Amino acid sequence: MKKNISRLPALLLLWASLLSLAAAPAFAAQQDDPLQLQCTNAVLMDANYGEVLYDKGANQRAYPASITKVMTALLTLEAIQEGKLTPSTPITAGDTAYQGWMDGATTANIQVGETLSVEELLYCLMLPSANEAANILAVAVDGSIEAFVEHMNRRAGELGCQGTHFTNPNGLHNDEHYSTAHDLALMAIAALEHELFRTVVNTGVHVVPATNLSEERRIYNTNAFLSGWVYSGYLYDKCVGGKTGTTGQAGRCLLAIAEEGDTLLVSVVLGSGPIPQEGYDSLRQGQFVESQRLLEYGFHNFERVTITRSEEPVAKVAVTLSRQADEVNVKPQGSITRTLPKGMDLDAIETRITLYSETVEAPVKEGQVLGAMTLSYEGENYGTLDLVAVTSVERSELLYKKQQVLSFFQHTWAQAAMVVLLVLAVCVLVKLLVFRRRRRYVSGVGGRRRRSYRGGRR
Repeated sequence: MKKNISRLPALLLLWASLLSLAAAPAFAAQQDDPLQLQCTNAVLMDANYGEVLYDKGANQRAYPASITKVMTALLTLEAIQEGKLTPSTPITAGDTAYQGWMDGATTANIQVGETLSVEELLYCLMLPSANEAANILAVAVDGSIEAFVEHMNRRAGELGCQGTHFTNPNGLHNDEHYSTAHDLALMAIAALEHELFRTVVNTGVHVVPATNLSEERRIYNTNAFLSGWVYSGYLYDKCVGGKTGTTGQAGRCLLAIAEEGDTLLVSVVLGSGPIPQEGYDSLRQGQFVESQRLLEYGFHNFERVTITRSEEPVAKVAVTLSRQADEVNVKPQGSITRTLPKGMDLDAIETRITLYSETVEAPVKEGQVLGAMTLSYEGENYGTLDLVAVTSVERSELLYKKQQVLSFFQHTWAQAAMVVLLVLAVCVLVKLLVFRRRRRYVSGVGGRRRRSYRGGRR
């Protein structure tokens, strides 16, 4: 009996996949697509640095199906990080566990009233893609599914997702529930920061301990890169995790995480379906075939490259207030490291020089940042290097004082004050002249009177 129950999620997923065969989306090949992937949307990102290595409609809206559960897992892990929950916190499934249910939805057969730990619910969420586990965790984190959905959309915005809108925590189809390949990769990269996420998604089979309402059950990962329970013949030794998603509207989707050496890649393939593959008589599962092609393309064709520029001067900035020099040379400083195509001609990288000012006042110190050099290739910005002064330039104190005086008199208020002082000086001068004239006049009149009086006495 246990075996039949444990296989039920996989059988339901297989049944849903067969139903979606006829409804699988058409694949539009692009002339500039080096891989010609048979899917509607795809992206490949360097997870260590967040750099996009491949893009096929990566920012176009699409239905994410159960890849949605990556965001549900992320918010649960962040609640653990914040201390709201722990991996061992017991959670009892409430009446909302099967809210929004649809026929054929995958399940881990969790019953209402059954109690599991947060960690076990995460395994149920990410391995067999149990939709009820998503609802149960949503309520555990935010109190209600509705509040959790608001949390999902808010967090998506914080991660830089620009084409995402969620309506539920599990990915069951809703016309207003959408995302993009690029946004889903951003969510996965954020989730990879949590060790428990890495452990869960890298598990092929897991035994859920017995609960108050169930004996122990064995659950299997729907990711055929790690487990052949649903689809056999796709094991991929570089894969360290991921999440599948399948609905009639979304097609067959896969977010895959793979590692080789120090390189960690995240690929997202949306809207795939059964496709032919060389060496096989029957159609193959496109989400796995194309994801492996995409990941191998990343491992074989890209490498970390340190981009530097010659330390020769690239521009000059005029210098004022110095008798030592009237200009200073600037040169690029530092380096930029990027994941680039192997064998790329670095001389083809374009440079754009920006000086923060055409002139600078002395003193100038050697190494002082005076501008920037932006490096780009075919419209993509690779980064920016500082442009720094090659030598120091001392300031002339005489020129500096002169400049201060001139600068002082250039202010409107200073000019107004000078006009007022000038007017006052003129007024004082006029007053002094008038006063002197009056004194001379009074003195002259008095002298004549005295002389006349003395003459009368004689």
